Amino acid sequence: MIECYIQDEEAMAAFGGRLAGLLRGGEIIELIGDVGAGKTTLTRSILRASGVTNTIQSPTFTICNRYEAKGMYYAHYDFYRLGEAGIMEEEFIETVNDPQTITIVEWGDVVARNMPANRLTIEIVADTESSRELKVTGHGLLKHIEEQLQ
Repeated sequence: MIECYIQDEEAMAAFGGRLAGLLRGGEIIELIGDVGAGKTTLTRSILRASGVTNTIQSPTFTICNRYEAKGMYYAHYDFYRLGEAGIMEEEFIETVNDPQTITIVEWGDVVARNMPANRLTIEIVADTESSRELKVTGHGLLKHIEEQLQ
């Protein structure tokens, strides 16, 4: 695990840009943090740096937003409102097994049993109103991304 200290939204965007540069397709990024911690801000940074130009919003009400840029697909899930995955479970399983799709998951507890062992977990802790501490852990085949973010 590595720890990064982010001072403001500009630094979060820079971190998201660095992470985006390491993604090749098929990665699963699990974001953990309280409401307002910066999960969607980080996701927006990753997607912008990857070339997504559409409006990027939290999928709190839609559960999943999909994007495409530079021949790569992105799925951004937010299971905050769900007590269980229900009909979204099959779609989620299909998505995380697609080597062309980078999957970003917020509030993934409801799909924990379907979360692949090979994933990058980023815990975001709000230190102050603007600063954040990121704890980045690469699991399995994604350990190399953690190491490259040091």
